[in-house]
Amino acid sequence: MSALIAELNVYPVKSCRGIAVDRWTIHERGLARDREWMIVGDDMRFVTQREQPRLALIAPALGDGWLELSATGMPRLGIPFDARGAPVRVSVWRDIVAAFDQGDEAASWLSDFLDVSARLVRFDAQTRRYCNPVYAGDSGAHTAFADAYPLLIVSRASLEDLNERLAQPLPADRFRPNILLAGVNAYDEDYITEIECGAVRLRLVKPCTRCRITTTDQATARVGVEPLPTLARYRRNDALDGVTFGMNAIVIGGFGETMACGASLRCLLSY
Repeated sequence: MSALIAELNVYPVKSCRGIAVDRWTIHERGLARDREWMIVGDDMRFVTQREQPRLALIAPALGDGWLELSATGMPRLGIPFDARGAPVRVSVWRDIVAAFDQGDEAASWLSDFLDVSARLVRFDAQTRRYCNPVYAGDSGAHTAFADAYPLLIVSRASLEDLNERLAQPLPADRFRPNILLAGVNAYDEDYITEIECGAVRLRLVKPCTRCRITTTDQATARVGVEPLPTLARYRRNDALDGVTFGMNAIVIGGFGETMACGASLRCLLSY
């Protein structure tokens, strides 16, 4: 089966706004710079839109050698890529991960905007945070600060099908996909086992169970109710104890190559 890349999105800071890109490099940990930075509290535990919906209002940008953060009412904050910082240990779910603190200026900026004590950390690229072998097998797949897997893939047709069931349609950013597929039927991604894009090879390994971040408007940070009640009516997965929408994926080939919007994909199916 063939498909196309409709959108590519990179999320430099975990749970902050994404960046739509036309073309991007892919590495073992997914799209370059994706979830390379993360916000933590005083307990050094990760902070996301689950606790702080206002993270949706922080817009990262990637320049030549720097990360920039901006938000309404705040000065722009620039953080050089070579700002190594003090080594720290931070937690993402059950994982304890090596990272580098990004300094007091970044901490003050985030704390002022969120009105809670917060710091910015950067993933230590020398470490390996391995994906769950129950799903990733012996691939050796690893990720940075993503919840569990390097990539999230959703199809445009699945989103359109969901929106037909909703009183108010939702944009794709509610689901924060790295790759939005076109040219496939609704929920075909549930049955795709591998995707080939030139030399790049992706393996789809686990349905993505959706949390309350999907109820947060990514433009305003207002928290609503949908889409979880609607998804629960037809996308309940008892084995995973949640509702699923989209597929988690790992990178198994083509490290250092690029993917581009509009690129043709070859998809291998499980049926």
